[in-house]
Amino acid sequence: MISSLDRRDGLVNSGATSPGVGGSKEPNMENHSATRNRPRTYPYFRYLPYQVEDDAQRQKNLQDIINHLYVALEAGDFAPGALHWTREIRNWLGLKFDPTKEQRIRLVKLYYELALAPGLDVTTAERFASMFMVLTKRKHYLRPNVDLTLDWTPLFRELKIVVLPSEAGMGHSTGVKRNIRTLTKLCTFAQLYFEPQVIPAMLQEILPHFSTSFAEEAFVVVGLINLLFPTAPPASDDERLLPQHYLPAMFHLWSLMNRSRVFDTTFLDLLSRLARDSLTSPKVPFTDCGIYTQEQTSLIFTAILRMLDIPVGQATSPYSGSVDLSAGLAILLERDQKKHPTAHHIARWIIMSLSPACLDSVTSILTKLEGLIQAVETFFHPSNSGGWTKTLHQLVYYLADFFVMRWNREKSGEMELPKERKLNEPLKRRFVLCLREVVFMGIYSKSGTAMNFALSTLQSLAYLEPDLILPGVLQRIYPSLQGLVEVHRTTSSLRALQVLSRIMVRTKGFRCHVTTMLGLALPGIDANDLEKTIYTLSYIQSVCYNIPLYDLTEGRDDVSGSMLASQWIGSEVERMEQDGINVEVDYKNGLNDKDEELILRSSTSTLAEFVSAFLGKVFTLLENLPDAARLRSGSPEENVINTLPATFTPLLAALSPELYNLALNKVAVFVSNHVIHQARDAMAFICSALCKVNPGKALKRLVPVLIQSIRTEIDENGAASTRNTGSDVLPRDRGLVWSISMLSMCVVHVGDAVMEHKKALFDIAEYMQQKCKGIPTVHVSNYVHHLLLNLTGTYICDYSLYEKDVYARGLGPNDWGMIPDPQQLDIAWHVPSREEIEFAVELFSSQGGNAVRQLTSLTDGTSPIKRIGTGKEWSDEVSRNLVLIRLLLSGVSVLFDAEAASKNSDGPGNDDEDVDMTLANGHVPEDLDTETSQIPIEEAEENEARPTYKYPAGYILTDDDSLYKELHDLRQQAGGTLHAVHEFLVQKQQDDVACFGPLYTAYRSWFIDVGIERSAHVLDRVTRLLAADIHPYKISGLRKEYPRPLLLRRANVYHLQRLRHNSYPRPKTELTKTLLLDLAQSCVSSYTEVRRNAQSAGEAALKAIIGARPLVIPPLLQALEEGVARSDFALIKGGMYALVFGTLSRTIARDWRYAPRVIKAYISASTADKASVQKLCSTATLQIMDFGRPWERMVVLDKDIIRSISPSEDVTDKVDKVKAKVLKKRANVESKMAALSDELVELARTSHWKKASRTGAIVTSLGLRFESIASEKMVDLMVRGAIESHPGLRSLYGAALVALFSLVDTRAIAQHNYENCITDNPYHPAKVKIPTRRDDPNWTNEYLASFARPETDYYVDQEHPGWLVWEDTMTAYKANSKTDIEYDGVEQGILDQIGKLLTREWFSVLFDYFKQEPRDAGADRFRISNAMLLYYAFQLLLHGSTAATFSDIKEETARIFGDGSDKHQHRAAAEILGALLSSAADVRLELRTEVWEFVFPRVQKVFADGLTPENSSYWISCLHMILRGKDPRRSWPIVDSLASFRLDMSSNAAFKESSKIQLLCQCVSDLGWHFQLEKPIIHDFLTHIDHPYKGVREAMGGTLAVLYRTRYHESYKDVETFMDSQRKSSSIGTAPYQPSEEFSATIHEIFDRLEKWRLEREPGQQTPSSYTSGGKTVLLWLDSALSSFECTELLRFFPNVFMEQLLHMMDIKEDQELQGLAYYVFRHLPNIPRRLGEDTELIDSLIRIGTKSPFWHQRLRVLINMQVIYFRRLFLLPQEQQQKLFDCVASMLEDTQLEVRLGASSTLSGMIRCSPVEMRNRMVEELNHRFTKMLVESPLPKKAKGNLSAPSTGTSTPTPEHSKLVLSRHAAVLGLGGLVQAFPYSSPPPGWIPGVLTTLANKANNDPGMVGKSVKSILSDFKKTRQDTWQMDLKAFTQEQAEDLDGVLWRSYFV
Repeated sequence: MISSLDRRDGLVNSGATSPGVGGSKEPNMENHSATRNRPRTYPYFRYLPYQVEDDAQRQKNLQDIINHLYVALEAGDFAPGALHWTREIRNWLGLKFDPTKEQRIRLVKLYYELALAPGLDVTTAERFASMFMVLTKRKHYLRPNVDLTLDWTPLFRELKIVVLPSEAGMGHSTGVKRNIRTLTKLCTFAQLYFEPQVIPAMLQEILPHFSTSFAEEAFVVVGLINLLFPTAPPASDDERLLPQHYLPAMFHLWSLMNRSRVFDTTFLDLLSRLARDSLTSPKVPFTDCGIYTQEQTSLIFTAILRMLDIPVGQATSPYSGSVDLSAGLAILLERDQKKHPTAHHIARWIIMSLSPACLDSVTSILTKLEGLIQAVETFFHPSNSGGWTKTLHQLVYYLADFFVMRWNREKSGEMELPKERKLNEPLKRRFVLCLREVVFMGIYSKSGTAMNFALSTLQSLAYLEPDLILPGVLQRIYPSLQGLVEVHRTTSSLRALQVLSRIMVRTKGFRCHVTTMLGLALPGIDANDLEKTIYTLSYIQSVCYNIPLYDLTEGRDDVSGSMLASQWIGSEVERMEQDGINVEVDYKNGLNDKDEELILRSSTSTLAEFVSAFLGKVFTLLENLPDAARLRSGSPEENVINTLPATFTPLLAALSPELYNLALNKVAVFVSNHVIHQARDAMAFICSALCKVNPGKALKRLVPVLIQSIRTEIDENGAASTRNTGSDVLPRDRGLVWSISMLSMCVVHVGDAVMEHKKALFDIAEYMQQKCKGIPTVHVSNYVHHLLLNLTGTYICDYSLYEKDVYARGLGPNDWGMIPDPQQLDIAWHVPSREEIEFAVELFSSQGGNAVRQLTSLTDGTSPIKRIGTGKEWSDEVSRNLVLIRLLLSGVSVLFDAEAASKNSDGPGNDDEDVDMTLANGHVPEDLDTETSQIPIEEAEENEARPTYKYPAGYILTDDDSLYKELHDLRQQAGGTLHAVHEFLVQKQQDDVACFGPLYTAYRSWFIDVGIERSAHVLDRVTRLLAADIHPYKISGLRKEYPRPLLLRRANVYHLQRLRHNSYPRPKTELTKTLLLDLAQSCVSSYTEVRRNAQSAGEAALKAIIGARPLVIPPLLQALEEGVARSDFALIKGGMYALVFGTLSRTIARDWRYAPRVIKAYISASTADKASVQKLCSTATLQIMDFGRPWERMVVLDKDIIRSISPSEDVTDKVDKVKAKVLKKRANVESKMAALSDELVELARTSHWKKASRTGAIVTSLGLRFESIASEKMVDLMVRGAIESHPGLRSLYGAALVALFSLVDTRAIAQHNYENCITDNPYHPAKVKIPTRRDDPNWTNEYLASFARPETDYYVDQEHPGWLVWEDTMTAYKANSKTDIEYDGVEQGILDQIGKLLTREWFSVLFDYFKQEPRDAGADRFRISNAMLLYYAFQLLLHGSTAATFSDIKEETARIFGDGSDKHQHRAAAEILGALLSSAADVRLELRTEVWEFVFPRVQKVFADGLTPENSSYWISCLHMILRGKDPRRSWPIVDSLASFRLDMSSNAAFKESSKIQLLCQCVSDLGWHFQLEKPIIHDFLTHIDHPYKGVREAMGGTLAVLYRTRYHESYKDVETFMDSQRKSSSIGTAPYQPSEEFSATIHEIFDRLEKWRLEREPGQQTPSSYTSGGKTVLLWLDSALSSFECTELLRFFPNVFMEQLLHMMDIKEDQELQGLAYYVFRHLPNIPRRLGEDTELIDSLIRIGTKSPFWHQRLRVLINMQVIYFRRLFLLPQEQQQKLFDCVASMLEDTQLEVRLGASSTLSGMIRCSPVEMRNRMVEELNHRFTKMLVESPLPKKAKGNLSAPSTGTSTPTPEHSKLVLSRHAAVLGLGGLVQAFPYSSPPPGWIPGVLTTLANKANNDPGMVGKSVKSILSDFKKTRQDTWQMDLKAFTQEQAEDLDGVLWRSYFV
């Protein structure tokens, strides 16, 4: 296999791989043994403070694991065997070890095969799938199609079973379904490795399934293509593999499903991935639109506009919900929207199509992106938020993120692409400018999510172009930090500063602002606004990670003090205020380096003030903190306390020695003079940070003070002298607890500096343990715990920003923001010395010995403290000592060795022997067959312990060391004491819940804290904190560019990972057994709290000890059984929780010595008379049913792939041994399952319904098996149960019976062979492949014509054959099959047995139940489950195998239906008759005829006159069941009778007519394009469109739409022809749904008729007329057609046929229904997708109506659509058409009707707002000029002098000239107002606005009437929208302009 790989890869140059995979350019694969295509960024192994294993050892272990894996797989031991070794491989990879490329390739192929292996248990397969994903997680591990190719067919096979059930032969019965999410995730990972060569084959396979006749198939095909299509660039020069070869066909498919959001999302996903993968390939042609053509790009951008959901005017959504509703199963193929948002696809498509070619082209993708952002710009503004906010900000975020990633990868050479495609500086600059404005709006957004996106985008843009972004940011931030604007802007500014701090520190000139910013940010630390405080602290933290807080003016004579800096900053801030928002700052060229350095140095001289001010602020904050409600509540107080240490560590580490002394002094003084109880933790963290940064100095200053204050508190204030009730610290003790907390945080993780204070620390611990009582004792124990952790742990104690040599040479300005090299770190570790270990052991033994002694005396009664009275004192002492023991154990956990911890203490002996003996005798064999009684569990519970792989992790002691022995003896002793306390408490104090809690947490620590402190979840915690701190520094495309302290912490985490990896489960000893049994005993205690604590400790212990599970199951099980017998609810609950809800349930499921007992106990418990137990049982049902799931009988695997990992030596005997064991165990379990199943059947038969229902559910999963199907008793139970009187049981057994029947059928179709069943290889005797005559041009017509006649030799049940393309054969079923499915003996036996029980009485009872009134209204519908049960029963009956006969059924059915007066009779009859017809489909012709002769007359009679509004839904469902997915000729009589329906105009039974039409409609939509009897129906409907009844019209409208919709099909000869014709037509394929001549004629005829009727109707007529009735029918039809995917068919009729008619209909006030419908249809118009150039006629007609129509309503309504069309077609309308629209709207401003003028004004401003910038500017200039001129040239005539004072009576009639004058003045005012309103948010306003406003104020403000009113509203609106930014906006006006506006725009204060 390997040699063949070598050869194939040898030919391919790896330059053509997809991005992120740029491997080295070597021509052949000699580096197959290499591990990575890219070296690691971080040398994990080199930085550890101890010697690690060499590579050979790692490889040896991996090989070893793989060998074990091979044995397990070869032997069929999948779970637990193969799973265990899979986990081992995962752990091995988790330690950052790398397999060789060759190993990785083999493993990837192996796990791909396993994840999809037929027959494998689903949960097991999912674990294999997840391993496959781990191995292919990063693209650079293996280069696609160079190192690895995978086969797409197994994945397709699995997906097909789920989403194309009609194709998969076995359908749903092959056991448990795979999780579709896992399959789609597998596709995401595997798709990369499908080679492009398979494209033709893939399309050949998938495309024929496409049809819109049954729309689900269209969605499924597109979903599958998206998941499987290989988008990698082709390696060969095959034309057929280039994107433009198949893209036209893709675009054509896209246009077949208009108005669907799912299609848009799916295609964008696919096209954007194609863009990404083709970018790097020189073979794929590339232009200014990337790999797409102009036309394709415009279409995609139009789709993007649709997807952003931007509301325009009065438009409805461009998507139609009804289209996506028909996606059906295809919903399962969609990507998870949370993980793959649409914005991500859009951004990927745009960025991966950019190249320098975009810069000079006006049609490039970059220009279009600018147009897009400009069009939706106003929707980014904080005041304009809505459903679109998140998507828009997400889009901008992904755009910037992808750009940064591509930029960085191209720079680093990681992404190799042709030179002319590489991004360059001008392109980057234009890109940043395009997004800059909207991002500045976004950071002030009201939505938190949007703001987060905007801030991340800001960071990316500033990273790309600091000089373009930072000036604007500073200009906004200075005023907001100086408190000049609203608070929310201050928070945004602080957050912006935080994300930009790193970039500012590194950018020349801008870095001089940093120290000022720090000072300005300080007021943000404020106890009244904790959120702001957190952001301020985070900002300070991020600055301190990037700059040293050193005063750089020291020892320099050229600069001193901060004078220089403050002057410079002052002048800069002033300049920003002057220039406003468009401030340009060019420090790069405008500031010379020398000056800049001096300013920077000068700015650092204020740092001392900053530090003392900062500490002052923090102390004030701590003094005013409110009490935190409770721990881990996520309250703001808690967040602040957690953020403080994160800020202090980098801050203190960055301080210069002088500043550090200052800080240390301040803190020490504060700690010794204050006690602030609620700030205790926060202050302790601050002390801890001080001590970590400089342990020597800090401990010297703090330890003596703290110890002194502790002694004082205890001796003089009597602190902790008595116990206290409750959980609060008494005020008396607060000072003591404060000091202890400070001390304990000072001595943790500070290294060996504590040794100088050894005696003091030891003595104070002893002293406190003697003196203290009550709550402070916990803090004392915690102090000891911390001290032990500090002494024994290996950890990093290095927090400085720079390496030592940098400090040595002195820090300067160049060290600001320096990026450390991850390869060049020198880390200071703390490794425990001998003295430290000795001190630790001494402390451990003195404190631990003391605790053990006290506990012993407390339990044996020798202690002075007695258990008398309320005995709380005694409990306190016990729990205090237990807590101490726990903390001591976990404090020295790193020194415990698992080897020693798992030895029995009795006498010396050989280690290995000892371990093996324990393992071998881990069981008391229950039966002699020890082999199977020792059932392997997840853990090794075999005769040989599984090998474990440990790696050096810095363990210090050796096993011959006296300290080693002493430690482990103490641990043993502690264990014994714990057991003694447990015994005592259980006997004497079993209600003392307060002691049990600490006891079991101590147990837990004793079990799991060996080698690493697992109980504290150290690793998880440290990893989480590191991830949070790294997050701000992650930049796409760069690796680990973090500040030095964070890089160091990564090494610390890695050390912990190694420790964690070594903590394998260890063998059990006598003591472990005793303690485990103690826990088991308490798991079923009668006290809830005790049970809970014991269960959680037990769960932890089970994971730590090998073989613990079989040890604790028997006692727990016994307790559960006893509990059930005695109805002891506590026992039941304890037992259930422990056995079923914990990890034990997995063990029990695989260990059938216990499973049957658990199942029986569970069933008995389910009848317990207590609600909580009931609830437990119902939750557990599924778990218990899972126990009975059949085990894998057979797994089909590719032997070669398994063999590819076989070891070099021969392991056959090993394999055989394991195999024998597995088979033996499987047989054993199956026999036990069968026995249990029989026992339960008996139980179900005889017990109460509640018990029976639980039992029944379990029996079905236990008893149905492929081999034997089911036992006789079980069959009996099911058949009789199906007519049980209890409805719950009835449905349960009914479903079980259906499952039984379908299992029999599945087995028969698989020819009684399990392998056929799992590999989906069925045999249907009636199924045939019919050759198609696809080369015959008339073939399709003949094929369709055959559906119009009942006679045929075969039935075609599926709708897709031939709809899009023909294949050479199609699947069909013989019409009169002589042979039937053949049953073998087993199957026949079961069927005979069922048949005997299916008597007439059985049917009679069942039918009666069907007729019963349902219990709840929701169940009152056609129940498919009933019909399915009958379907199988009738099949049996028709084959003559039942006791009942067909005539019995006829009579029973007639009896049930009775007179049909009651709806329940109808429901039962519909279910029975539907089932009868379905079951007769495959029987002999004579029988079939007999059934039809019985059923059809009845159905026909109901259809003719039995339908009522109550029962019609049942019959529609019945019809659907008979017809859906079936050939119409199968049900010819029904289809024929429905199709022969004609309207009866004389009838007045409206419901009868409409319900028949609904049945017909159902029939047509079920049969789709196979329904060929449409002509007369359409003719009949169209003749009578003016039907008088509403119900009939609605049904007709809908049916017409369905009839026309299902007429469409494409029927290309084959896939090749289809692809070619699309490519020849255009780059976007042919346009579908072109109306035929006949259709066009019909439409014209109908509308001519309507026009004629309109003229006949008298205006104002109140009664319905032909016009109004006919109009409504047509509108209902159009509405249905336009909101469906074939809407483009009607496009060409809008301009000249529909539009005027619709407008007329909207004018008929007498009929509101008609008006509403017409308005709906009219609003569909802009939502219908068009192609380039399809708009000309439409726009002309809109303009024609807008300017010429005599009715002002019509002119106004046309405006609605103009704006929407303009916006939706932004990328499709040619410029002259846009110009025409503008001219039209501008001329409509002069309309005579006021409403039209106002409408035109707002339309105008909307159109200008969404135009691209250059168009916008041109229009503004042109229109501004036009309207100003108009205003100036039509002045109002002056009033005559004489009557100035005479009052105006307002009665004079205006002359026509005067009206005309006012009209044109109003037009001009509205025009100018429209221009102003088009820029509601741009601040400062564009330069021309002040002029326009002044013109309005001066020239028209005093006009009377509407003109003056309009002016005033325009001016006041202008100010109203600019409240926020008014100060800045005012600067845009000159002095005179401002004065002109003064009196108009805002009233003066003094007036």
